[in-house]
Amino acid sequence: MALWILLGIVAALIVGIIMMFNGLVVLRTRAEEAWADIEVQLKRRYNLIPNLVNTVKGYATHESSVFENVTKARASAMGAQGMADKAQAENMLSSTLKSLFAVAENYPQLKANENFLGLQNELTNTEDKIQYSRRFYNTNVRDYNIKIQIFPSSIIAGMFSFKKKDMFEAEEAAREVPKVQF
Repeated sequence: MALWILLGIVAALIVGIIMMFNGLVVLRTRAEEAWADIEVQLKRRYNLIPNLVNTVKGYATHESSVFENVTKARASAMGAQGMADKAQAENMLSSTLKSLFAVAENYPQLKANENFLGLQNELTNTEDKIQYSRRFYNTNVRDYNIKIQIFPSSIIAGMFSFKKKDMFEAEEAAREVPKVQF
């Protein structure tokens, strides 16, 4: 009888470990999927920027430093590796986009251009999607990080090298979407 009780306890322990491990894998995978969603939206923004710059260039040819800064920031953001570098590069890109739109405000013909207005709307929609994707990512990372820190799943997380993930934080100056309303 004691042997059956002992086998039952061992089996329950094994099932518990398997369930905790699988739960950690699910949470980690959700966080990775959420990061991939951010990357999709960032790629969309990267693809819009050259068209936007070229449209503004046609009207504001003497603003070359602004165009260079946007182009450099875009390249930097596209090449950034790791969460901290990516967040910093994205914040710099958002800041340079603000300066591009500030330049565009000085050109009434540009503000009336249908191509520019379409790109402006696309960028606004993309920025909204990026913000939503960041929130979704941070929610999944929060759940994952909590799970690897609470007992008893923290023991399983330590045994199988589940590592804490970083949140995608925006700098104070970049917490708002670039204003693109004219």
